[in-house]
Amino acid sequence: MRLADLTTPSLLLELPALKRNLAAMHHAVARHGVALRPHMKTAKSVEVARLATKGEAGGITVSTLAEARYFAAAGFRDQIYAVGITPQKLDAVAEMNARGAEVKVITDDADAAAAIAAHPGPLTALVEVDVGEGRGGLGPDDEALAAIAARLGQRFAGVLTHAGHSYAGRSIEDMRRMAETERAGIVRAAERIRAAGQTVRIVSMGSSPTALHAGHLEGVTEVRAGVYMFGDLLQCQIGTEARDDIAVSVLASVIGRRPEKNQILLDAGALALSKDRSTEAAPKDYGFGLVVGLDGRPSLGDAIVRRAYQEHGVVESDRPLPFDALPIGAKLRVLPNHSCLTAAAYPAYHVLDGSDEIVAVWDRVNYW
Repeated sequence: MRLADLTTPSLLLELPALKRNLAAMHHAVARHGVALRPHMKTAKSVEVARLATKGEAGGITVSTLAEARYFAAAGFRDQIYAVGITPQKLDAVAEMNARGAEVKVITDDADAAAAIAAHPGPLTALVEVDVGEGRGGLGPDDEALAAIAARLGQRFAGVLTHAGHSYAGRSIEDMRRMAETERAGIVRAAERIRAAGQTVRIVSMGSSPTALHAGHLEGVTEVRAGVYMFGDLLQCQIGTEARDDIAVSVLASVIGRRPEKNQILLDAGALALSKDRSTEAAPKDYGFGLVVGLDGRPSLGDAIVRRAYQEHGVVESDRPLPFDALPIGAKLRVLPNHSCLTAAAYPAYHVLDGSDEIVAVWDRVNYW
């Protein structure tokens, strides 16, 4: 099957770009002598996980129980479920672990820690630490850290943090500074718990920007990162990778032409692209995505999806669009603002390996 034969919208994955991105992260982390635990929340694919762990069923990170089951069934036993656990989900995790998985959970709550400690099944937990993102976790100097670790007792394994606020950085120096803040914060949290008498086996940090640009990782045992695998228009602007290394795109068809407005309509709207506007505050606002040619080249100038309805994308460009070359049914690609959310709409990747031939179809796990 060729690219032009696909029904639209479809999700495309460029294998050469994916491999370049994986190699860059492996090199960046390996120089520090720590483990890489790829976060599969973006890819949600066994085939991608095998590439990301260099062909071995190594440690990974997941964001849903559906992911945990899917990857465990494929042999990826060592996992961190990196979303705060609720007591109602403990049975499901314990059941996976009883069948041979090693899914670790996280919490920042004393009552949840007590529920983990009291559960009869096999469970291990990390305490979540906040180093500046302001989402989940306790501050590195919060006295409750040691108390929660103590409440977990023998089920306590370590500490975990995520510098998601690094996406607000705008230079490599910003990323290096945030990486050091992240590293220092999670190491300080581990030291506080050790000082209270607990063993801390895992000191886990990670976001794609800080993982790539950290100056050193002393005191850290592992790094988690995910969006680096695919990249997107925001990651390009914050220095994670080049635009040519964006590995995923959405194949769409022209369904309307408005020469008097220099607009085209695509059959890829909010559901196909997501309504994420992460580039809105970046130096370049790409609306709901950047439209490129079928070959992936930016031959239409800055052709941006400016409006996204449920199934319609309205495209405008900074140069006259070549309407003669864009009949109804013509196919184009849209590069995503945020690949994690764009990919979430699709059940599979149509894999390309440097040509327009579809060389494989890789499934992905969705929902929760």
